[in-house]
Amino acid sequence: MQRRMFGLGAALITLVGVAGCGSSDSGTSGSSSSGGGRTTTVKVGIVPIVDVAPLYLGQKKGFFGSRGIKVEMVPAQGGAAIVPGVVSGQFTFGFSNTTSLMVAQVKGVPVKSVANGAASNGKVGGDVTAVMVKKDSPVKSAKDLAGRTVAVNTLQNIGSTTVRESVRKDGGDPDKVKFVEIPFDQMPAAVDDGRVDAAWMGEPAQTIAKAQGARVVASPFAETDPKLTVATYFTSTQTVQKDPDLVKNFTAAMTESLEYASAHPDEARQILPTYTKISGDVLKNLILPSWPAEVDMASLEKLAGLGEQDGLFGGKKPDLDTLFS
Repeated sequence: MQRRMFGLGAALITLVGVAGCGSSDSGTSGSSSSGGGRTTTVKVGIVPIVDVAPLYLGQKKGFFGSRGIKVEMVPAQGGAAIVPGVVSGQFTFGFSNTTSLMVAQVKGVPVKSVANGAASNGKVGGDVTAVMVKKDSPVKSAKDLAGRTVAVNTLQNIGSTTVRESVRKDGGDPDKVKFVEIPFDQMPAAVDDGRVDAAWMGEPAQTIAKAQGARVVASPFAETDPKLTVATYFTSTQTVQKDPDLVKNFTAAMTESLEYASAHPDEARQILPTYTKISGDVLKNLILPSWPAEVDMASLEKLAGLGEQDGLFGGKKPDLDTLFS
């Protein structure tokens, strides 16, 4: 995870060339199961963060296995890097923030959301992402970020768009915020040693930063929309057409996983050490997102509008009904 993945723009330029091509490294393979049936192994590109806990929990509970699916998770830095992997066939499914999927669609990349992923929990000051600053920072609220340097994990994406909205709502000038790209796991140190003025952190980064004395000055997801659909699981339109039963079964298993994680948050929390290094007080104290089974289309319309306002879509509008319904 220390390795820097290629950026959103480069990823999407690459996609234009590979969107219609297959890959010799297929993300799907078949093997016989002990029950005499057929088990399909699928590679799922994920960001190894708290948000994907339901996927791991669902695999453990047998929700995928009961539908003939064996899931192999492959980590990446962000959705902007996972999108090309899905379209090229490296992954069968992927986990991506919704802004990355919108950007991909307006670029002509053939992707389709198939299951919800994660949402804001709606708690300002206690959401799954937050803008953090050092304890003694002069930044007191979002408007003070104008003229400051703020770290995000991927430039020109959901982080910068929602941070800009927090600044805008607080009466600041979002055009005066300077964004730099730093991986989530490096953000607490970057804030602590003054390399950046603030950082938009997911979990467990923000809990680690709090233990170092950092303060929350904005909750961009909750401040954008308390029901904001942050991320979904997706596949290529080619997979939807060629293997609709696989897609249907994956969607059903993922939906059951989301429902189970929502009803059993302690179990979702305890699955985290199986795919992250989270443990101890960080595991106990970190903030969980919301895991609704369905996307919130009104929040996606709001997010798309902000993306248009920030120029993420090149003057085009994403077709949300085609992409997410």
